[in-house]
Amino acid sequence: MTNETSSPADRAAQHRAVLAVEAEALLADRRPEPGPIAVLPNAEDRFVEAVEAAGGTVEPLSDRTRGVVWLSYREAKDFPEILREHPGIGWVQLPYAGVDAFSEILAEEDRPGLVWTSAKGAYAQPVAEHALALTLALLRVLPKRVRARSWATEQEGRSLYGLDVVIVGAGGIALELMRLLEPFGARVTIVRRSADPVPGAERTVTADRLEEVLPTADVVVIAAALTGGTRHLFDARRLAAMKPTAYLVNIARGGLVDSDALLEALRAGTIAGAALDVTDPEPLPDGHPLWDEPNCLITPHQADTPEMTAPLLAERIRLNVHAFLDDGRFVGIVDPSAGY
Repeated sequence: MTNETSSPADRAAQHRAVLAVEAEALLADRRPEPGPIAVLPNAEDRFVEAVEAAGGTVEPLSDRTRGVVWLSYREAKDFPEILREHPGIGWVQLPYAGVDAFSEILAEEDRPGLVWTSAKGAYAQPVAEHALALTLALLRVLPKRVRARSWATEQEGRSLYGLDVVIVGAGGIALELMRLLEPFGARVTIVRRSADPVPGAERTVTADRLEEVLPTADVVVIAAALTGGTRHLFDARRLAAMKPTAYLVNIARGGLVDSDALLEALRAGTIAGAALDVTDPEPLPDGHPLWDEPNCLITPHQADTPEMTAPLLAERIRLNVHAFLDDGRFVGIVDPSAGY
């Protein structure tokens, strides 16, 4: 996070707020009623300042509250009661791109007059950077190298240049990762719900054609939302469709991959390796067999640390407070029925 003593060069180096989706203008009859905003469960100064910078008024939760900036993913279970007790709330800003922790309340509160927004797209740059780092680490056999205690004589490792990369998902992370892959001349295939071509991708296919593109992929990066329909998207069958020299990278949600099937695929050599910033279960327990897999690299869900995301979330809050109070052009609107 930028502090008051940082130099202009330091400030310029901060991640930009990548907006995966354009602002969506709500019709007048769908706009929530403007009013005081509660920042919960703890009113951190940086986010209070973001609300105030857009002209909003921050007040403790009360019957006057019309908007909520909810900053906790782990305490999602505490939020339904707040909505029940304060029906005047018309806009809720959630803290992350993934909203699976809020799936039940999203379904229950899918009603006119309540607008949900998330941080989808806002953290795309640091997460895509991590995805690239994990990809390079796998290709250069770093999981094996960091475990080594003697000098290896066998020549191993592959270059990313010119490889076939399949990215599952077409949100901000996917778009930013494609930008990072451009210097490597990678051939990118995007898998998404819509057949509309994604600019920059060599081809775009719908999710029902995933198994058609897996056999030729050198790297598969999962950057999709976790919903009821995508849980265990990568099961034994989909992993078996990959070639034995291919690598799997997951920086989305752990539940998108069947951990037992992945373990078996790694042990059998069905795929060459995997890199996971997210796991199922999460946190991955001490002693879980994935920790011992030599071709599995695990990072503890830190593709985007608070230091990276705080200024990006603050910017998303500022934009959406302006929309809430003024023009109704919200960024990152969540579709409760779709779950993202």
